[in-house]
Amino acid sequence: MPGTRKLGRTSDSRKAMMRAMVTYLLENGKIETTVTRAKDVRSMAEKMITLGKSSDLHTKRQVYSYVTKEDVAKKLFDEISPKYADRNGGYTRIIKIGVRRGDAAEMAILELV
Repeated sequence: MPGTRKLGRTSDSRKAMMRAMVTYLLENGKIETTVTRAKDVRSMAEKMITLGKSSDLHTKRQVYSYVTKEDVAKKLFDEISPKYADRNGGYTRIIKIGVRRGDAAEMAILELV
C-alpha cells in the first residue's frame, strides 16, 4: 500500500516529496535516496507506469494530477509505459549502496529496469 511510512514529515510535506521524487525518477530513470524512501517511491512509480499502460482519458488525468511536470507525464505515456507493455509489474530496481557519511542512513539507488 503506497504511503504507509511517515518518514518524519507531515502528510502534506510527505505527499509533495513523493510526487517530486516520482517525477524525478520518471524524468531521469535513476534516483539516489535512502532505502525507506526508495521503497515508498517504488510503489508509487510502479502505479504510475501501470496507469500509463492504458492511455485512456481517465488514466491520463490521474497521471497528470500526480506527476508535477507535464513533459514528464507525456514521456511516461509515449516512451516509458510502452517499453513495459509485456511486463506485469516489477518496473523498478533498488540497489543498496551502503551508508551515508553524515548520519549513517542506509542509501540506495532506485532505477527503472
